Amino acid sequence: MPPAAVPSSTPVRGVLDRLATADRVDRLTHVEVLAPRAAGHAPWPDWVHPEVRDALAGRGADRLWRHQVAAADLAHAGRHVVVATGTASGKSLAYQLPALSASLASRGARGERGATTLYVAPTKALAQDQLTSLQGLGLGVRATTHDGDSSREQRDWSRDHGEYLLTNPDMLHRSLLPGHARWSRFFGALRYVVVDECHHYRGVFGAHVSHVLRRLRRVCALYGSDPTFVLASATVAEPDVLAGRLTGHEVTAVTDDASPRGEVVLGLWEPPFTGHLGENGAPVRRAATSEVADLLADLVVDGVHTLAFVRSRRGAESVAATASSLLAEVAPELASRVAPYRGGYLPEERRALEQALRSGRLVGLAATNALELGIDVSGLDAVLLAGFPGTRAALWQQVGRAGRGGQDALGVMVARDDPLDTYLVTHPEMLLGRPVEASVFDPSNHYVLGPHLCAAAEESPLTEADLPLFGPTAREAVDHLTTAGLLRRRSARWFWTDRRRASDLADIRSSGGRGIQLVEHVTGRVVGTVDASSAHGTAHEGAVYVHLGETWLVRELDLDEHVAIIERADPDYSTSAREVTDIRILGEREHRQWGPCRLSVGGVEVGHQVVSYLKRRIPSGEVLSEEPLDLPERTLRTTAVWWTVPAAALDDAGLATADLPGAAHAAEHASIGLLPLFATCDRWDIGGVSTALHPDTGQLTVFVYDGHPGGAGFAERGYATARAWLTATREAIVGCACTEGCPSCVQSPKCGNQNHPLDKGVAVDLLDLLLGVR
Repeated sequence: MPPAAVPSSTPVRGVLDRLATADRVDRLTHVEVLAPRAAGHAPWPDWVHPEVRDALAGRGADRLWRHQVAAADLAHAGRHVVVATGTASGKSLAYQLPALSASLASRGARGERGATTLYVAPTKALAQDQLTSLQGLGLGVRATTHDGDSSREQRDWSRDHGEYLLTNPDMLHRSLLPGHARWSRFFGALRYVVVDECHHYRGVFGAHVSHVLRRLRRVCALYGSDPTFVLASATVAEPDVLAGRLTGHEVTAVTDDASPRGEVVLGLWEPPFTGHLGENGAPVRRAATSEVADLLADLVVDGVHTLAFVRSRRGAESVAATASSLLAEVAPELASRVAPYRGGYLPEERRALEQALRSGRLVGLAATNALELGIDVSGLDAVLLAGFPGTRAALWQQVGRAGRGGQDALGVMVARDDPLDTYLVTHPEMLLGRPVEASVFDPSNHYVLGPHLCAAAEESPLTEADLPLFGPTAREAVDHLTTAGLLRRRSARWFWTDRRRASDLADIRSSGGRGIQLVEHVTGRVVGTVDASSAHGTAHEGAVYVHLGETWLVRELDLDEHVAIIERADPDYSTSAREVTDIRILGEREHRQWGPCRLSVGGVEVGHQVVSYLKRRIPSGEVLSEEPLDLPERTLRTTAVWWTVPAAALDDAGLATADLPGAAHAAEHASIGLLPLFATCDRWDIGGVSTALHPDTGQLTVFVYDGHPGGAGFAERGYATARAWLTATREAIVGCACTEGCPSCVQSPKCGNQNHPLDKGVAVDLLDLLLGVR
């Protein structure tokens, strides 16, 4: 597809034209231009405390944008609100105005603590950034963080004096709520709960957070408070629905972004095929990171202040090092003006890099998504993305890091060698000019709901009146927990009876029950947790594991002790597990007929066994070796969407003698690759099984299932959008330039059958039959 015809008169478009030089012009598949937007202002609300207004005006916020005032007015009036506007649109003021004003206005005559605010962020770095911003106002509001790095003295001060407490969902779940009696004065004075970057709460993690927030509401009621929830999000579909599902409240959405924006030019870029061959001799495209390193060097030479987003710490450092090396050859004085940025740096190291970027001493930065969230970095001209970041919302969040302050901005998304990225750069209409995705999660998942009901009962015995807060399936879940002996009913109340801490039952960052702890080999330090349900495939012995942008090598996986021993490493290869999978239908919940074919959604039981893993060279993707593994089979009860094609229909379409196993297998792989476009998931969150004759259906059947116990909402989303999803799957296969199938269309890096058999051509015929095209 040739680049869109866009006038080259703008400086930003001129920069993009220079990137797409004669030998690279075919790589630029599409150009999209967003027109500038003027600011829309609104007067300061009368209720804002004068000290707050003066402090903000002193930092340049002398006028407010309309959406800031609209959201702040709603919150001040006690209305739950979500503000979902673009990056750098000043969402923080929407909650800071009412929260800071309430604290200052309600202090006692001798300076006793005023109304309190609880700020919940998905990362410690974002909370720290917010704290720095608050302290910079000089208002004297008693703000502090409460996270894993907080000292005992800091926590004691927070509990006794804090007015604006910044934390994260895990600390709320494990520390604040179980210890609520010690925090009674804070909770009793709680006026506002701020949930920042709430679009990050999706899948099983989103379901966990929704119940943590419901437990928070219940604890607040114990101490006589009923806080107003203010949520902030990047642009998402149906933000009021997302916010309501998270909090259990009816929430008003403010979505009309009145902040100024310069012209935004977005280019879609597809790397060429290389001379390397991948699995089964498939062609391999040049790595997105290699392409991004070239583009970053070119932009730095042009004096364009650029941020490159790369998925892993090792990848970010590789891009920065390669760009510096290229610059050393053509402009040695610029080689030191490129650096990497990632999670894991000390705070002073991060601040130094951010300051160097703001001051102009650094012109290029290669970063993990540690910089995607609302950490303030201004003055950027361009953003490069090494691959689609997973959602349209994340794409615009990252592109929005450039052009802050109303200046023009350039974004370039470089496709990785996978079906989704390849489809998007050749079908830009599916990416651009469309609403962003809805965040998907299911609070009724009993694997999530049950542990949180136990935690709530430990915090304060449950009553019948409490159960509606946790959803329509809560009563059934309580009955099961009572039968299992985890709860005991006395006088119309349910009590926690176990000696364990109930909060330990719900590892909110793990979807597979008790998580596998990642333990550093030398120090014994617990680095993090990985889902028990996915540890076989991601934390097996020999695995290269990326955690918060850092690359680790797994030395040992001890399933009995729930521990993976890891060490820091920078291997020149990645790993991907191979699984043998079978699937059994437990029950169909809903179905649709598509002519002779049938689309269904329901419960399934999946048997998995990881049998080996592949080592692939970085960045070429060349397969180096396959290493055997000896791991036990696991069973997963979850939700799946599946489709069936009867033998008579195959015969009528002339496909009865075709390679049906290869066709179904290819269609399965491609559909898994495309589902993240329609549900907010990653391809590693879902799995699939295909067979030319399944014993439960007696027909050719293709399954796509959630990789989490009980399901995470992804399969249901696939069912709801099945026609668009499977049409895109067909187009992705047809549109790929390869002949026999490759990683950009029907090959999968996690296939347990070595990507065999696969039949790209018959897969298109099969999807045509399913969709009624033939």
